[in-house]
Amino acid sequence: MRVSSLVALAVGLLLSSGASASEEDFLKSIEGRWTGGGKVLTKLNGNDVDVSCNMRSDARSSSFSMRGTCRALAIVTRSFTADVKVSGSVYSGNYVGVSGRPSQLEGRREGNIIKFDVAWANEIYGDRKARMTIEKVGEDGLRIRTIDQDPESGQSIVTTHLDLQRH
Repeated sequence: MRVSSLVALAVGLLLSSGASASEEDFLKSIEGRWTGGGKVLTKLNGNDVDVSCNMRSDARSSSFSMRGTCRALAIVTRSFTADVKVSGSVYSGNYVGVSGRPSQLEGRREGNIIKFDVAWANEIYGDRKARMTIEKVGEDGLRIRTIDQDPESGQSIVTTHLDLQRH
């Protein structure tokens, strides 16, 4: 009885010390070079702007990073980065976008989607909160979205929608 308790304790400690095998497998599945594009909302009640993007994602057993650029109107280029660690089932890290200042990410994975709560470094679209999803689409697709809330109507608004393909 005592040996089985020690084995259960040891297994529990190993599983809680980092990302589980399924998290590691998922992280490896989003590693690579990605290209594609989508739409970015420049301001609430404004127009979407078409963008084309390139990104590289690197993964380790309990973390991943993304480095990319998106180009709009063939002349405006913006860089973005994300550095995320996984502890158990919790994903947390930083995202740096247009503001150049790190915003906080915290969330969990549900199936093929990592769902983050975002705390922006400064006010964007009327507040400092948003949601971000990173979704694995099939074997070679990745969808990144940010969703904010219109402060007047309370409705959710997709402010960024990118569809990328591994190349």
